[in-house]
Amino acid sequence: MSFLTQTLTKSNQISQYLIPVSSRTHSSLNKFFLNKIQNLKYSTISSKNVTIEVTHADSETAKGTIEKLNEDSKYLLPLYGRPNIIFNHGEGVYVYDTANRKYLDFASGIAVNSLGHNNPIIVNAIKEQITKIIHVSNLYHNENPARLAKLIVESLGKKGKFADGAKVFFGNSGTEANEAAIKFARRYGKTISQNKNVILSFNHAFHGRSLGALSATPNQKYQKPFTPLLPGFKYSPYNDIEAAKKNIDENVCGVILECVQGEGGLTPANKDFIQYVRKRCDEVNAILIVDEIQTGVGRTGKLYAHQYYDITPDIFTLAKPLGGGIPIGATVLSEKVAKTIKPGDHGTTFGGNSLATHVGAAVFSTINRPEFLAEIREKGAYLKKGLIEATKGCKIVKEVRGLGLMIGVALDEKVTPAAVADVCRQQGLLVITCGMNTLRLLPPLIVTKDEIDRAVSIISKSIKYLEDKL
Repeated sequence: MSFLTQTLTKSNQISQYLIPVSSRTHSSLNKFFLNKIQNLKYSTISSKNVTIEVTHADSETAKGTIEKLNEDSKYLLPLYGRPNIIFNHGEGVYVYDTANRKYLDFASGIAVNSLGHNNPIIVNAIKEQITKIIHVSNLYHNENPARLAKLIVESLGKKGKFADGAKVFFGNSGTEANEAAIKFARRYGKTISQNKNVILSFNHAFHGRSLGALSATPNQKYQKPFTPLLPGFKYSPYNDIEAAKKNIDENVCGVILECVQGEGGLTPANKDFIQYVRKRCDEVNAILIVDEIQTGVGRTGKLYAHQYYDITPDIFTLAKPLGGGIPIGATVLSEKVAKTIKPGDHGTTFGGNSLATHVGAAVFSTINRPEFLAEIREKGAYLKKGLIEATKGCKIVKEVRGLGLMIGVALDEKVTPAAVADVCRQQGLLVITCGMNTLRLLPPLIVTKDEIDRAVSIISKSIKYLEDKL
């Protein structure tokens, strides 16, 4: 049933939920091993204790791949370090390259493909909408955004900061959602004092690559090439209550954090730290923004990661899994913040379009079920336990950490996670890396325990192989 009609009554219903505003790279370490893995043709590689069957050697990809990549490079900006393979279709938790080799996907497009590839729920939602209308801009109403906004708002249960409800602003990506959150926090701060304009974030955070989100991402690798950054940003150590007490002062309008730092080594926050930051924000009348771009919509085993910490933020942001592969971002505001935002304060051309929000509603409804979320928690614990047991005794594994199906394997500096990822890939498993020298595992939420077992076996064997080579 349509959520939009030409009646004023229905428009008022819609306004309850919507805001009223129009790389993977290699380290120089392990280069010898990486070059050996990438450049030699073989069926097995061996160390003193491990023999690995190489089933997906990069050098054995489809004929013409290198020629196509060379041709593509004439037109594409070379921003990404990628292996010399091309993927062209997927099914469930698997993707296939142009040589029709099958890879178990524990990357999920960096936590985007939460329901896997070619999922009929997503495919059917796209088909349903794409033949009707895709985009009309926010100069006009369309049928779908209020339905998704309602699903999000009702999932909050009128608790804590959302006791009076919430509003949703739709954009197109995680960085856009965070940019909006930063702007809304600044707008709120201006209603209190012209000097209340500082945004505080935490060391090892990642909030995006646009200039505002980048200014909240204290990592020189990302920031240095684009200085000077925006003024009014400062940083504090993660999980450090005393530093937070000092740094969250009366001039701070917003504090942005991740409950599990996705780029920062899959490091979960301590519960007492998150609860203190919430308390301190209330004391100085600052907005608490929780970046749920990677953790939200079920990735950690709860619908939102902040639910593990018994707090509610004033704003939180969603993106990656929300559209199941269709670009979408969402900024969710408490009524306290939403009422300070006026028409014209913010806007977007593509955000909230008919296609993205229709697909988003299908994805959200599928994941937001108690039994589905319970399975994620169970499978996440199974994955974590399996990795701990399989890597027991490995000197280069420092820690296995994370929540739900968002798991990191922290490695000793002697071996890079990129080296492990390369060995895994050439056995038909896709994993990715992140900061703090950590291997990052983000399988589709529909992954089975048998598929987890296979991934654990490949990862542990790859780690042991590289450890032998040191």
